[in-house]
Amino acid sequence: MSPPPDGREPARIRDAASIVLVRRSGHAPQILMGQRGAGAVFMPEKFVFPGGAVDAEDAALAFGAALEPETARRLAIDAAPGLGPALACAAIRELWEETGLRLGAADAAMPARAAPAGWQGFLAAGLRPRTEALRFFFRAVTPPGRPRRFDARFFIAEATALVGSDEDFSGACGELLHLQWLDIAAARRLSLPFITELVLAEIELRLAGGEAGERPVPYFHQSAEGPQCRML
Repeated sequence: MSPPPDGREPARIRDAASIVLVRRSGHAPQILMGQRGAGAVFMPEKFVFPGGAVDAEDAALAFGAALEPETARRLAIDAAPGLGPALACAAIRELWEETGLRLGAADAAMPARAAPAGWQGFLAAGLRPRTEALRFFFRAVTPPGRPRRFDARFFIAEATALVGSDEDFSGACGELLHLQWLDIAAARRLSLPFITELVLAEIELRLAGGEAGERPVPYFHQSAEGPQCRML
């Protein structure tokens, strides 16, 4: 592979996960979004869904984590063996860190477990990550030439799977600003990355089908022939 014109090494592609929470308590379904800061290296000032790269701690916690069968099958396509549960755990951890919301289920054994550092606060509350509540619905790889690149898997989950209030963002780390619940029309009026616009379109189709909808999973990536999209 030829080096880029500026002499820098190409960005390594990291596995990542994002989560779209859906709230259905109003006249129309709402989704949770926040704005990245102006100083962020990746997508500054854009509104996005909670998410980030998979950590080694996610993989350590993911052993034995349950996944919905179709989600597990599709996550395994073109992926390292056993990566699916780590992706689901990463999505739940990022949601907790960036919004303070816990997508968990009570488990009395959790506080006594040797918790990875990034998970200690979550597990100490007597919760396990509720990975079985996630549905995999979209995948996209950041195009070449960006300062950071991710192979991002997007999950959808119902806000009813949260523990506690879906309006309590007091535990958020501050990485995402202006956290808010929005209907699809309002979300489209925000400053969005292109890929987030595609994700919104897929969410709208799935919500129209009821629950998460039964649809194949779009997978956007770069090949030798250029940008590609295939269905998983």
